[in-house]
Amino acid sequence: MYKSKKKIIFTFLFPSLLGLLVFKVGAMLYSLYISFTDWNLFGTPKFVGLENYITIFQDERFYEALKNTVLFIIGYLPIVLVLSLGIAMLLNAKVKKVNVFRGLFFLPVITSWVAVSMIWKGLLNPEFGVINSIIECFGGNGPAWLQNPSFVIPAVIMVSVWKDVGFLSIIFLGGLQGISQEYYEAAQLDSANKWQQFKRITLPLLSPTTFYALIITIINSFQVFDQIWIMTSGEPTADLVPVMVTEIYKNSFQYQKMGYATALSWILFVIIIGVTIFQNVMQKKWVHYE
Repeated sequence: MYKSKKKIIFTFLFPSLLGLLVFKVGAMLYSLYISFTDWNLFGTPKFVGLENYITIFQDERFYEALKNTVLFIIGYLPIVLVLSLGIAMLLNAKVKKVNVFRGLFFLPVITSWVAVSMIWKGLLNPEFGVINSIIECFGGNGPAWLQNPSFVIPAVIMVSVWKDVGFLSIIFLGGLQGISQEYYEAAQLDSANKWQQFKRITLPLLSPTTFYALIITIINSFQVFDQIWIMTSGEPTADLVPVMVTEIYKNSFQYQKMGYATALSWILFVIIIGVTIFQNVMQKKWVHYE
């Protein structure tokens, strides 16, 4: 009977497993092979060994792209996490029509990156953009956000935070609602103030949610592409502020250096895997489960 059930289960799972092996695992293994070749999308790939990887690590453009990607993560990560947690705590309050505000904060999340990037590109225009007009109202002088290489990454961070904060807020909101009110009631009996409750109850019990948010945010941040590609399109900074995925895209579809681009992809994959493993090791020191 047990073996019969296993056969039935395997029969239903086999088509999905076959698709996974062919289109996921098979494609990944083939891309690994392509990273050791010289291929321009036409003809037969020519095996060149480690040449692509050696060239990448000797290319200053690779280090520039990696630096910009890391700068984006350093600027984006703390802002989006802190803002998301703050908004989640506000949305967790028991007030009338709170679901309306939850929907409003989540609206940017379901909006296309293309539409968001185009809108913000207009808002950040140095001549007639709303952002610089607001800065000028307070006596400041707004920068050329997308025309000056020094301000492209801050601009992309600002736009990314605006779009993603709603998604992470919902994740934190779920974590907050999973914390039993009995802890806060007991803390109030011990005369603990709001800050002490937040520090001693909310943050420790929310640490699994924070860890999950941290993992997915860092993985997505390493793959930043849409917003910087669209917002800098047609600008003088388009080729001056590379990130990892824009370099992969350019080398594969513009320069037709598929072997080089695939090697870049695998280097990015290894970096993401390494960071994820490091986070999983470190989470034992600060993540607390009930």
